[in-house]
Formats: sequence, structure tokens, C-alpha cells
Amino acid sequence: MSLRPFVLVVAPGDDIYRGYCLRQVADAYDVAVITTGPITWEGPHVVDHEIVSDIEDEAGLFAAGEALAERRPIAGVVTWAEAHLTAVARLAEHLGLATTSVESVRTCRDKAASRAAFAAHGVPSARSTAANSLDEALSAASAIGYPVVVKPASVGGSIGVIKAETQEDLADAYAFATRGVQLHGGDNTVVLVEEYLSGEEVSVECVTYQGVTTAVAVTRKELGAEPLFEEIGHTLTASDPLLETVAPIASAAVKATGTMNGIQHVELRLTPSGPRVIEVNARIGGDWIGWAVWRATGLSLPRIAADLAVGWAPDLTPARHQAVAIKVLYAPASGTLAERAIVGGFTGAAGWVHGPAWLMEEGDEVLLPPAGDLDSARIGLFATHADTLELAVARRTVTANHIAVTVTDSGRE
Repeated sequence: MSLRPFVLVVAPGDDIYRGYCLRQVADAYDVAVITTGPITWEGPHVVDHEIVSDIEDEAGLFAAGEALAERRPIAGVVTWAEAHLTAVARLAEHLGLATTSVESVRTCRDKAASRAAFAAHGVPSARSTAANSLDEALSAASAIGYPVVVKPASVGGSIGVIKAETQEDLADAYAFATRGVQLHGGDNTVVLVEEYLSGEEVSVECVTYQGVTTAVAVTRKELGAEPLFEEIGHTLTASDPLLETVAPIASAAVKATGTMNGIQHVELRLTPSGPRVIEVNARIGGDWIGWAVWRATGLSLPRIAADLAVGWAPDLTPARHQAVAIKVLYAPASGTLAERAIVGGFTGAAGWVHGPAWLMEEGDEVLLPPAGDLDSARIGLFATHADTLELAVARRTVTANHIAVTVTDSGRE
């Protein structure tokens, strides 16, 4: 039998977005997974496997965990799936392996609870009011003052998040946020009405061990046109001087949630009055941000997450000093995806391109927001890396110029 610790990964996700996470954990640990169907791409990286029909079904999830533990002692449990953070925290607690409390995970997932925690601990954030109806949303917006942001209380990935400039915009904004809840679930169905924070949006990638939070990188986000908050790109450099400014605020936000161990993706806005926290996500950031941290600094957040889960102190010494630029590819309009391609041989010749990874096939239907959402609008993504941020961004531009994305029937809604 292998002498490596046995780590359970729940809901490893798809190969495109999260494949690097499972691979990096499997480089250091023997891995079991719990999924909702037969394993496919995960096969070469796992040594055991259980299937459950619904990860949110506590009885089924606990039974699967117990079955794996009977075959070999589990040293730690991890997930990077936003929708299942609370369920997995309950499973870890059930197996006697909890390193992150269920309550702290719930506080992170429930944005209303997060705001209350920030306020109680003096963390700069935004005024926020929960609304269970359009009338309540209208009342909240009136009290806060327009413009406001309307969003689901417990759905990640900027899904259902929209800006309402005036009272006339609020009904449509409330409907958009409510639809985000209906399509993507969440721990509750509450919609939040919040103060609009102007300024650049960033995320701070954090590691917390025994209550001490270390900010290891800062990601600068590129957003599409308002009123939506679609993330269309990210840049990250190991030498970003902004990290020194935002690290204390991100650490205070994590502490406010009661988190003692784990990885956090803390989102902030750099407002004219200083950095203010949008939310704390108790997971590795999406859109390859974890991969970007590894490429730029040499720090593997998935591996560190597993270290924390088994109770080991993580090594946070950077091994690289590089930069990464990520681009998310959207179609120019809604319609039928007619072409998505990169010039043959370009990535191999360049040597500094990661991807592109395609999320849609030619012939698929594309529906852009606000009628569509992240799942129906994104075509793919790629990243470029270099020794400097300026060169990484320039390489991203060159790569984008070698990619074609076209749709037909684009005149329809």
C-alpha cells in the first residue's frame, strides 16, 4: 500500500476549469473522488471512487465518505466546488477531519451573513440589505441610494449580479438576480440590494492556517460593460505592489468570517475611499486563477488546500516570479456558434500559451447576458505567461488575434 496520505476530493469538476486542481493534488497525495457519475478524465489521477446521485443529499454523501474510509483511512477532505462547500464541510466534520468549520463556510457562502460579519469586525465593505420581494428591494434601494447592485445571496461566479442605475431599472435587475438563483441554486433564495462600489476590482488569493491568513497573490480583474459584472479577463504578477496594500484588508475579512483553515478568494473594489470588500469565497478562484498563482509564483493552491486538510503547515515560499494574463472568450453576439478555432501550430510555436480550452462546440447555441448567463455565453479561455506583466498582456493580445469566434443567426435575441 502507498505510504502517501489518502485525500478525498468531492466534486472535482470538469477537466477544462478544474483539471489542474486534481492533478496538482494527485502529484503529492493518493486521491479518492466522490462524483455524481462515472469517472472520465479523473481516472489516471485517482485510486478510489464513489458515486452519489446528489452531493447535497447528506445521507448519500456521508455513506459514500464512510465507504471510502472503510477501505483506507482518509487523511483529509477538500473541494473547490462553490455549490458544495457547505455539504463538504459537513462531511469532513462527520468523518472527524474538519479543518474548516461548517459555520464559517456558511458565513462565506451567505453574502448577507458575510456583510454582517464585516460590519461587526470593522471590515470596510458595502451597505447591504436582504430582500425577499421586489417591494423589499425597492425599499432597500431607496434607503441605500442609487445606483445599487442587485445579486443572489449565495451564488458565485458573478451569476445574477447586475447594477440598477435608477428605480426604473430595479424591477428588471431583481428579476435577473432571481433568475440566477433559480438556475444555479444556492444555500438560500434571498436577493441582496447593495451599495455600488466604484473602482478597479481585484481578488486576493489567501491561505489560512490555524487562524493566520497569508495573502499570496492579487489578481486584477477585467470586467465587461455594466450593468453586468461579467469577468472577461484576469492578470496576475508575482511582484504586484498592490498586494501589500490589500493583504491586511483581505486578512481581516477572512478573520471576520471565523475561518481558521483553508484557501480563500477574497474580492475587493479599490474605491476612491480605499479598498472595500465585496465577498470572501472559501475556495480557490475560478477562471484558472489558481493555475495563474502556480504559474506566477510556484505556489500550488490545490496542493496547499490538501496540506491544510490533512493538518500540515503549508510552505508558502514563492518559487517563481512571473506574470500571467487570462482571457475569457465570448461570442460577439447570440446565435449558433459557427466557428471557434486558433491558427494551427500557433500555440506550439509560441511556447507561452496555456490553452485555448473550448467550452462550446461548433453548432452549439450561444446566448449572451442578460438573456443568457455564464454557462450559455462563454466559448472558451486561454492564458499567456511571461517574465513581466507587460509582456504577458502583449502575448495575450497576439494570441487573441490568432483566434476566430463567429456565430450565425446573430440577429435574434
